[in-house]
Amino acid sequence: MSAKILRLNKAGAPISWLTREETATLLVKDLVIWSMGDTVMEIRGGYNRLGVQSVLKLPSIVACEGKVYKEGFRPPLENKFLFRRDKNICLYCGGQFVVRDLSRDHVRPLSRGGKDLWTNVVTSCRRCNNRKADRSPENANMELLAIPFVPNQYEFLYLSNHNVLADQMEFLSARFSRQLKLS
Repeated sequence: MSAKILRLNKAGAPISWLTREETATLLVKDLVIWSMGDTVMEIRGGYNRLGVQSVLKLPSIVACEGKVYKEGFRPPLENKFLFRRDKNICLYCGGQFVVRDLSRDHVRPLSRGGKDLWTNVVTSCRRCNNRKADRSPENANMELLAIPFVPNQYEFLYLSNHNVLADQMEFLSARFSRQLKLS
């Protein structure tokens, strides 16, 4: 799997991950206003009349023109992102599991008025989820090992890519909240 390029808006906030083809298109169309980071790939093109081959260097981070949205960032709540936020650890027993042995647990159960929100869900192993059932952790006599939180846009971009390069990680992690501690 090839590395993705981190796309930022003109204010420097992360927007998405790009393929090398998408990045090359932005560069050729002169839509990149600034870039940083290491070169992740060189694309060689044709030769000019002097016999010099064109080379397009793809940086690991590019910033493009576009609107800068001020409203709050709302990451989609999907199990793959939730499990990665919690590092595949059951937040009740502390065990680390493979994805197929994990489930989404609602701290305050839906049947008791809880909502399907980042701040009300945690990663749970199937055993602990069954043991807790539709009770609160207190009523089930189970301790919650961490407080659930909403990832910010920097954290979410990290959670959505399994192949983050070192310079991209340095850029993103500078804006991580204290809740997302990387080991």
